[in-house]
Amino acid sequence: MQQISTSASGSSRITTQIRFDEDGKQFGFLSVPHSTHDSAYGRIQIPIACIRNGDGPTALLIAGNHGDEYEGQFALGRLMRELEPSAVTGRVLILSALNLPAVSAARRTSPLDGGNLNRLFPGAVDGDPTAMIAHYVESVLLPMADLAMDLHSGGSSLMYKPCAIVRDNGPDAFVRRQFAALKAFGGTLAYVTDGRNQGAERTFAAAADRCGVVAITTELGGGAAADPEGIHLADTGIRRVLHQIGILKSAPPAAPKPLRLMKVEGPRSYVLAPESGLFEPAVQLGEEVVCGALAGQIVFPDTPWREPVPVHVEASGLIICKRAVVWTRRGDCLFQILAPYDGRGLLL
Repeated sequence: MQQISTSASGSSRITTQIRFDEDGKQFGFLSVPHSTHDSAYGRIQIPIACIRNGDGPTALLIAGNHGDEYEGQFALGRLMRELEPSAVTGRVLILSALNLPAVSAARRTSPLDGGNLNRLFPGAVDGDPTAMIAHYVESVLLPMADLAMDLHSGGSSLMYKPCAIVRDNGPDAFVRRQFAALKAFGGTLAYVTDGRNQGAERTFAAAADRCGVVAITTELGGGAAADPEGIHLADTGIRRVLHQIGILKSAPPAAPKPLRLMKVEGPRSYVLAPESGLFEPAVQLGEEVVCGALAGQIVFPDTPWREPVPVHVEASGLIICKRAVVWTRRGDCLFQILAPYDGRGLLL
């Protein structure tokens, strides 16, 4: 197998037989070493496709960063099967199940090491499997890319209205490129972040920032289900962005609706459970709320005669996300609320 390395970060222990500079359509694996009792020289085989036709931009498309998020996995699997080299100028790298152990276990985190891939960048060359995957993405794959897309949804515990996410940190010229890609992706909602919330530097989006790569992430549904609206947005939005940056030759249908830009204002944008129990919501996904409104109540199945504890929102805005699981522990996120974006407003 071919050893992949970069001068900036040293050799990765992950290998592949994919020849990234060869024209054509290749399917193969990233081979991640993982020695266990059952398999002393075992390797995790992460599927990858490389579709290349001459010189041009490179797009890195991933799903399965969290294993229980399915809309992106469906969309990228379809793109792997359908996209042919003759339809592109440049290169498209597709990993529809990036954190394969988590995907196979239908879990957010890896069952091998407990790793949350989207909180482990830049990873470690000699770390546990999840850290090695993060290191390979940031040290090998992202440096090849001009554009990156990381397709998420709410997973098993959350439900989102389908939306895209970009950062507005960095020089104006770079942010304009981010917003142009966001506009091409389409949908009805997007939210903009400055990337300063706690732990944000450990995400795929932060890794793309460090590599100078335009990046879009998404939230396409969730609840351990597959939202047809989210899958459709991924299918069409990816193709629009590939055309916008000059990779896809034929123009797909334009985004049909205007895009509403929102932002997370801060910690008060998250409604957290004050007690453990069953959460009975009083508001719905996509509803507009005002600060102080009743969000729902926690009831107690072990002492049903106890008075429920009310839960109120602490910020006004749009409910973009809600907890998908009724049983709730103190500190769980029940809702996420977005406010209108009032940032630099570049291009949009």
